[in-house]
Amino acid sequence: MKLPDSFPHTAPEGYSYEVEEFKSGYLAIWLHHHYNYVFAGGELVRTIHSFYRVRDGKYFSPVNSKTIGKEVDIDDTRNYTSMPLNLNPLERAFF
Repeated sequence: MKLPDSFPHTAPEGYSYEVEEFKSGYLAIWLHHHYNYVFAGGELVRTIHSFYRVRDGKYFSPVNSKTIGKEVDIDDTRNYTSMPLNLNPLERAFF
């Protein structure tokens, strides 16, 4: 499967995105790490980036790889994750 056309990010160097069907009407967008991790035994290491609802084109941050969280504005997310930053007002001024 390919990334939705509305997905604004490009994978950072050494990473790639993969899309797979999560459940009916939802896609899971994964970020693959192309590094050789000892704990992974040669397997690819991946982390969930976001979930995408096909019906209306909305994105959701993950609670974990099996649970869809709150809706997010994909333009406010980062290349590595769609999890929202929990910044205080001073941190927000510098971000």
